[in-house]
Amino acid sequence: MSLILYKDEYCVIANKPNNVLVHHAYHSRNKSDEESLLQLLLKETNQTVYPIHRLDRKTSGIILLANQKEYVSQFQKLFTTNAIQKTYYGIARGFTPDTKIIDSPVKGRDSDVYKEAETHLKTLQKTELNIPVKPYKTSRYSLVELSPKTGRLHQLRIHMSKISHPLINDPKYGDKNHNLLFEEQFNALNLFLHAGILTFKHPFTNEDLQVKSTFPEDWLTIFTKFYWENPLTAL
Repeated sequence: MSLILYKDEYCVIANKPNNVLVHHAYHSRNKSDEESLLQLLLKETNQTVYPIHRLDRKTSGIILLANQKEYVSQFQKLFTTNAIQKTYYGIARGFTPDTKIIDSPVKGRDSDVYKEAETHLKTLQKTELNIPVKPYKTSRYSLVELSPKTGRLHQLRIHMSKISHPLINDPKYGDKNHNLLFEEQFNALNLFLHAGILTFKHPFTNEDLQVKSTFPEDWLTIFTKFYWENPLTAL
């Protein structure tokens, strides 16, 4: 199945699978063991592309890449000027608030300096299962829409943990008991954080674009089990 959601002479928009690096570090030991997104796209298109922004290895979904190095700076301006809207979806522990602005600082990449970070949360659907998770007799989950207004490393994962609603299957910031429930009950092992939509004005063609990325199989299983509507097909 193609990874490409949109393509023109200036950019490619791809749907990154879970547990795939965007690109290997220069001295990466994993180069021969696993293919990066850039390698997968090179196989598919026979073309080298250049990432405009980051997406965690464990996060699935939409990512914007330039076709030429000289196009990168124009696309990056969309992010530095907040002229691009990124919409993520997550499955969180507990019943999350209907709406919330999370503005807790987040530690920067490779440093101990905390930087301002802001995430807008909107709860879409909730469910309660008759499956006990200590110390409770039931287990509660929420489907959330997350809009980051800044782009800090692990921002959404950290922010959800800070409001006591960690994302399911987050190995670093999550809840092991709930992660285990999803593994045992639904055979779901991947992080439930998906970059679903990019909305922006194309810097070269001035076209208004909104591109959506389909959810991985784990998500579709949960939507069925929880009787939740798929927010990307509902739009």
